[in-house]
Amino acid sequence: MEAPRTIIAATTNAHKIIEIDAITREFGWHVISRKDAGIPDFEVEEDGLTFEENSLLKAQSIFSYTGRPTIADDSGLAVDALDGAPGVFSARFAGEDATDADNNAKLLRLLENVETERRTARYVAVITLIMPDRAPIVCRGEIEGHIALKETGTNGFGYDPMFIPNGYEESFGVLPEELKNKLSHRYNALLKLKKELAKVDCGSGPQ
Repeated sequence: MEAPRTIIAATTNAHKIIEIDAITREFGWHVISRKDAGIPDFEVEEDGLTFEENSLLKAQSIFSYTGRPTIADDSGLAVDALDGAPGVFSARFAGEDATDADNNAKLLRLLENVETERRTARYVAVITLIMPDRAPIVCRGEIEGHIALKETGTNGFGYDPMFIPNGYEESFGVLPEELKNKLSHRYNALLKLKKELAKVDCGSGPQ
């Protein structure tokens, strides 16, 4: 069996690394952390106005250290009743040092008087892959759903306990991890990435 191809994850979010690695193993790739790649611990300034801009910024910043295949994720939640917020500010919706619980509490508070049919939302993920001597590949994935009236379940991370994907009655906080990984915005983006790699004749993934 062919050995998995190694990609460095630009994110420092352990939850995202686990999820991306779980998904990309299906494609014959293996994602490692920045620490495992020997990259210094530093924050990438995410000052882009879109998920695409921030994803590219993170990928370029980490790729510059090693010249090895690097994958970056910028993702978040867009709520229609809040004009697309929290959007690119999803991780710091309740402040720079906000926890998932802080962000979830703020979201529920803002939607307190919003009826169920107007609580439509989508998760968005933009994945950027940079490899030596190739143009960056940027792929966007989304999943539609709505925000529940309260948090349920402990699976996943971020807004998962409140996001119910279309066609289901339970939140990502309740649905099994294996199912979420086949439905998620991140999976959809990574699937597009796999197809784009095939177009540029990169075999089954980064070398």
